[in-house]
Amino acid sequence: MTHLKTLLATALTVLSFSAAAQTSVQISDPWVRATVPQQKATGAFMQITAPKAMRLLEVRSPVAGVAEIHEMSMADNMMRMRQVKEIALPAGKAVELKPGGYHVMLLDLKGQVKAGDKIPLTLVVEGEDKRRETIEVNAVARPLGATSTSTAMPAMKH
Repeated sequence: MTHLKTLLATALTVLSFSAAAQTSVQISDPWVRATVPQQKATGAFMQITAPKAMRLLEVRSPVAGVAEIHEMSMADNMMRMRQVKEIALPAGKAVELKPGGYHVMLLDLKGQVKAGDKIPLTLVVEGEDKRRETIEVNAVARPLGATSTSTAMPAMKH
């Protein structure tokens, strides 16, 4: 009977590791926009692909006093930016955080972010089962003018 219990415990452990591996969220092309001296905010961008339906709930970074999830959208011919509580991550579909759309705002920067710096980010995601997962990411700082869509910045109202 003891042998059966050991075998069962081992099987459950392997299954739990297997289930944990299946919930692994993929992050690709993480980057942060470099800043000028004394600048107190910048954006972080990336593509996030979750294997099952999840939500991005929180982002943290030691380089910023505050990190927030934001969305930019057009309203009345003006680009507006607002903080959002979460971003839906549909199963198997890449969600792009990019200039002019969803992105992470790093506020109250503790120092200048220079091109080439590696900026640590911690993402917190949650599945439909309410289980949370933290993902450690190192985003490379790109030069000030870097953008994935356009170098022109539309007018913003925050």
